[in-house]
Amino acid sequence: MKKTLILILAVFNSACMNKPVEDSAPANVPVDVMAVADAVPKYEKRTRAGNPNEYEVFGKKYAVLKQSEGYKAKGMASWYGTKFHGRKTSNGEVYNMYAMTAAHKTLPIPSYVKVTNLQNKRVVVVRVNDRGPFHGNRLIDLSYAAAVKLDIQKTGTGMVELQSLGFDSAEEVEKTINKLRDTVHSPVFYLQVGAFSNSDNAAHLQGRLSHAEINATRIQHAKNGSIKLYKVQVGPLHSEHQAKQESEKLAQIGIRNALLIVE
Repeated sequence: MKKTLILILAVFNSACMNKPVEDSAPANVPVDVMAVADAVPKYEKRTRAGNPNEYEVFGKKYAVLKQSEGYKAKGMASWYGTKFHGRKTSNGEVYNMYAMTAAHKTLPIPSYVKVTNLQNKRVVVVRVNDRGPFHGNRLIDLSYAAAVKLDIQKTGTGMVELQSLGFDSAEEVEKTINKLRDTVHSPVFYLQVGAFSNSDNAAHLQGRLSHAEINATRIQHAKNGSIKLYKVQVGPLHSEHQAKQESEKLAQIGIRNALLIVE
């Protein structure tokens, strides 16, 4: 009985269980929220705190799932911010509204979930470390950072699709990460180093790059009104850091101020 009571109290300690409407976004944001990295899925044993077999809030009973694998649902997402920043979540961790976390009523804690905004198709990955939301028909409560990245922080709510990443065993980790990479688009970068109306000039520049051992290049065809252009681009590059490295190599052969293109 004592152990059961401890587990139920842990659930009631949830930062967002009694989230009132006056909860708000920070007046001054000290970080670049859009640059906050998504949660990185990994296998974690479920915590004792926040994981009773079942619990009751406001007269309604909830049964915590035995595993997260296969979980998929659509519903309303909300978010919680300054009022609970620094308070403990259901598993005893401290809520950080700038971290990629979330609260869910029945998923095991911790779990990792891919959240898709059904209106704009933006996608984030969050780590569930809290219980809630316990009001209305809401499916998940997101951290402020996750809400900003999904573009629902201004409206307060948004329709989303949840898909568990299914890390219920260490063996599932690599398989699930590969699936995630197939579904989440990562930007590809190019450095445009020249645009010519003469294809020979474009080919000459491409040869110059090859001579300098810059071999990942392409010539893109485009039109500017009636004029056909041949754009010489270095890439594909898979990070801004890699683009910076290539810019430094270009500067060494006298090519500066390359135009960064994101696809």
